[in-house]
Amino acid sequence: MNRTAQPGRVLLAGTTALAAVLLGAPNAQAAESDISFSEIVFNGGRPIVVGITNPVDLPLTYTVRSTVELSDWNVNAYRGTLGAENERVLVASSTRWSCATTTASGYTYRRCDETVTVDPRWIRTGGGLVNGDATEWKTWGLGHKAAGGHDSDTNSATVILQRASRIQDHNASPEPVAKGGTITVKGTVQRANWTAHRYDNYGGRLVSLQFKPAGSSTYTTVKKVTASSGGALKTTVTATQDGTWRWKYYGNTATGASSSSGDYVDVQ
Repeated sequence: MNRTAQPGRVLLAGTTALAAVLLGAPNAQAAESDISFSEIVFNGGRPIVVGITNPVDLPLTYTVRSTVELSDWNVNAYRGTLGAENERVLVASSTRWSCATTTASGYTYRRCDETVTVDPRWIRTGGGLVNGDATEWKTWGLGHKAAGGHDSDTNSATVILQRASRIQDHNASPEPVAKGGTITVKGTVQRANWTAHRYDNYGGRLVSLQFKPAGSSTYTTVKKVTASSGGALKTTVTATQDGTWRWKYYGNTATGASSSSGDYVDVQ
């Protein structure tokens, strides 16, 4: 990434930051606010897909408008009710790269560009993600005034969080195979279990078997196969030419898409 972070703009989660968020929540419905947020877009508008271990870095853009001088501000996503026991706040940390600033009609507008981190093992309200978090999250911004105090502004923008999927044990055999012979392709569909911190077999999924001929860069779907209740995939195809076989799962509202590695089969 060929950008330089502004000094002092790494926002780390902690008890102080969380307390400020909670205190700011009651101001979210204020009719007249010195600070407001708009054009909030996480991950370019695409769902955020998260596994069980690795943090995910993704872009965040937004505009903050103010009539007062600001000492700092941040944007996050949440579930439940801000300031209540069921509050869940998503982003663990963020790095602000730049803010393009303009003024008009007594307002200062900052169009900001950040990289935020979502960690399946730890979110800002403590603990890690659970399976029920694979849903739509709301967004809001919190601005701190240089003279003291802060405003919190809920936003109409939302973001979808999805559990990662993967396809394991992929194999196309035999290798090599005689032309006109039968190729057996196997695999196992799995999905991240955030609550138990593991991948579980994901049964009943409709998965595409795809083929890429030797010398081509494009996969084409040959057939669709429904995984067993235990997530197992198995089908047969006729060997016609050299090429690579893979499985492609397109996901659903709570689950991200994934592809297996390719397995090349030589047809003789």
